Amino acid sequence: MAAPQNYLAVIKVIGVGGGGVNAINRMIEVGLKGVEFIAINTDAQALLMSDADVKLDVGRELTRGLGAGANPAVGRKAAEDHREEIEEVLKGADMVFVTAGEGGGTGTGGAPVVANIARSLGALTIGVVTRPFTFEGRRRANQAEDGIAELREEVDTLIVIPNDRLLSISDRQVSVLDAFKSADQVLLSGVQGITDLITTPGLINLDFADVKSVMSEAGSALMGIGSARGDDRAVAAAEMAISSPLLEASIDGARGVLLSISGGSDLGLFEINEAAQLVSEAAHPEANIIFGAVIDDALGDEVRVTVIAAGFDGGQPPARRENVLGAGAGKREEQAPPVRSAEPVRQSGGLGSVPVREETSAPAESVPVASETSMSPVSQPHVPPARPSYQDTQAEELDVPDFLK
Repeated sequence: MAAPQNYLAVIKVIGVGGGGVNAINRMIEVGLKGVEFIAINTDAQALLMSDADVKLDVGRELTRGLGAGANPAVGRKAAEDHREEIEEVLKGADMVFVTAGEGGGTGTGGAPVVANIARSLGALTIGVVTRPFTFEGRRRANQAEDGIAELREEVDTLIVIPNDRLLSISDRQVSVLDAFKSADQVLLSGVQGITDLITTPGLINLDFADVKSVMSEAGSALMGIGSARGDDRAVAAAEMAISSPLLEASIDGARGVLLSISGGSDLGLFEINEAAQLVSEAAHPEANIIFGAVIDDALGDEVRVTVIAAGFDGGQPPARRENVLGAGAGKREEQAPPVRSAEPVRQSGGLGSVPVREETSAPAESVPVASETSMSPVSQPHVPPARPSYQDTQAEELDVPDFLK
């Protein structure tokens, strides 16, 4: 009689284009376990620098290995030309992550093709992509929006990380190199927050079916990350995660939530319960909340919480579309918009008032509860001195701050 076989979920992470390949290089560097890495690019030189398990040069005929020249049409055709090769390396996968930096050529044009192939093979397909920094230019931003819309049609779940928001958690001296490294780190966190739930044994184990129940055909998803030490560390980390500047909108109304809690061997069940309760109160009352706890002694006394919320009515989170208008130097804009509350929202320990809902959305409407910590630094044109004189009729209370006059 044949012995029963232990079947492990086959997870493949595909980096498409320069940004995607950089992201998987970062994942390999930190030792993300239990997944196979595949690098796909039209730039042969960039592929040489990757340590991915499989490398596909899809530009060898079309671009002679010299890249797509930031043209998504070239990236799309290159991927289509090598469709059979891509299909071959994706065979047998239960879950496929497609990661890319939107706005360029290969990632923007090629990622939807890769996702389409993965999904046609029956894999749970999750897109984890970045929206470009404002300083990368309007053309790149427009290409990114088109690419995101196209990719959304081809994946089960799409997580979009706006690079501009990274500036809200960086200091003003951050270098361009460090800014892009931060973007790679967030892509890593998005993938790791999901894969660890499946591949790493923990206090509370989850399996592939649990994750699939939340993420299959879930549409747009939001991801928040938080970490804390000391008293009430799990609750503090959970608060930070659901109020994360990386979130494009509120998690209100999410019908599916993945909650990953990581900590040292002293992580307690009460802590896990309190953090999970906090997140459940911020989601839909009937949300399917899947949470796992992973023990990682390397964290010491730190607790990390990753929240991925999906399954919104209509496929989109309940907020305006994220406005990438002015991201620049980060933190000081929280004082700038003449809105009601002066305190930075990220520190408000509340549940539903996820600050991201406020976006920058140009005119100073009365919607924002407090200024979004990650919005419009340094962009004075965004808040011209003339605006307050006739926009908000709340009179003296909304006078323009002196430093904007």
